[in-house]
Amino acid sequence: MRVIIVGAGEVGRSIAGNLASSDDVIVIDRDERVVEELTYSHDVLAIHGDGTTIDTLREADIERADLVIACTDSDESNVVICGSARTATDAFTIARVRRRTLLETWEGSQGGFGVDFMVCTDLLTAQTIFRISGLPAAQDVDSFIGGLVQMAEFEIGADSPIADQTVREADRYDSLTFAAIFRGEDMLVAKGETVIRPGDYIVVIGSDDSVTDFADDITPSTAVDGDEIVIVGASEIGYQAAREFESHGYHPRLVEQDDDRARAVAADLPNTTVLKSDATDIEFLEREHINEADIVISSLGSDEKNLLVSLLARRLGVDRTVAVIENLEYAELFETVGVDVAVNPREETAEEVVRFTRTNRTEKVAMLEHDRAEVIEIEAKIDSEITGQRIQDSMADFPEGVVIGAISRGGELVTPRGTTVVKPSDHLVVFVDSNALDEVLEGI
Repeated sequence: MRVIIVGAGEVGRSIAGNLASSDDVIVIDRDERVVEELTYSHDVLAIHGDGTTIDTLREADIERADLVIACTDSDESNVVICGSARTATDAFTIARVRRRTLLETWEGSQGGFGVDFMVCTDLLTAQTIFRISGLPAAQDVDSFIGGLVQMAEFEIGADSPIADQTVREADRYDSLTFAAIFRGEDMLVAKGETVIRPGDYIVVIGSDDSVTDFADDITPSTAVDGDEIVIVGASEIGYQAAREFESHGYHPRLVEQDDDRARAVAADLPNTTVLKSDATDIEFLEREHINEADIVISSLGSDEKNLLVSLLARRLGVDRTVAVIENLEYAELFETVGVDVAVNPREETAEEVVRFTRTNRTEKVAMLEHDRAEVIEIEAKIDSEITGQRIQDSMADFPEGVVIGAISRGGELVTPRGTTVVKPSDHLVVFVDSNALDEVLEGI
């Protein structure tokens, strides 16, 4: 597939890195320094130019493109790029935008502007925050097969009941698969004799009930309960997060310092209590009993302020903190100093776009640990290498770092074990080391 990516920021580079091994990728950017860097760091053709102009698109051979992805930092530019591309090609077009209002306008126009698919960064981030908030200790959460299967990544604390147990000892759930463990720079397939250590990040795949039970068992913390949700900052992400919680029956509190913005969001959020104050004011936090919150979500416009708010909340005794970060390089730092989960909007966007660029048989993609691994949903072919064989036999032909986490057969969940036989048309949820992805897609 021939893919043109316009915009080589974090989103564009992440997408290019994912596609370069299997597709013909061309990246366009206005920054000559970035173009030169891409030429040496990725197996792509990098072009210096303005992607909103048809001349630059033609230099990228737009007529031969199968997919055009517009992911600059300007919503308007991305829409223009897709419209310009449509005048010269029938390629599928994807536009990345930040404003939900633009997404709603596009949806109302039934796919107008020359855009085939629109990704709203702020809405995606808000939805991710909500999913993560529902499970204690979860670092990442995603659903597969229409919600039948859930994947979640958890940090194992020193006081967790399964710390220092083997996977076999911890595996006491009927419909749950222990897929992998991230331990520092290492990634381990979770085998029966593997010991789960404090500080590990463990990936499990299974039914919604089993994943929830697992989350409740491994941590003394509690999930989101009642109205004890505090969102700091009525940025677009903070506002969208409050809307997301409201739509699921919660009544969050939203702290915003700007008077005009506080009034505006209060009018739009009938089930949210909007508090006008500086959330870094410790006296305000104590007066409003922020320490009683189950979770504090920091979505201010500054990474540094989001870190400060999260640390203040932790100091007050809040069990769980989530911070929005714009600089992906800060993610590990935030989590090291005490922030439970750092959510990067650009990373969420790249993941959503990559889902559309996979082979047609891949129905869902979730990236883990900054794309060190992926969880994919895929249908088993009749002539697949794994069809008609026991999983323990067929997996011997695949590289290390591949685990079948769940199977949907005729709409029913099958928990895979070594003796399970994969049948044609089974829908599989598979954990895959990113380095082995191409080989897995070919074999399944």
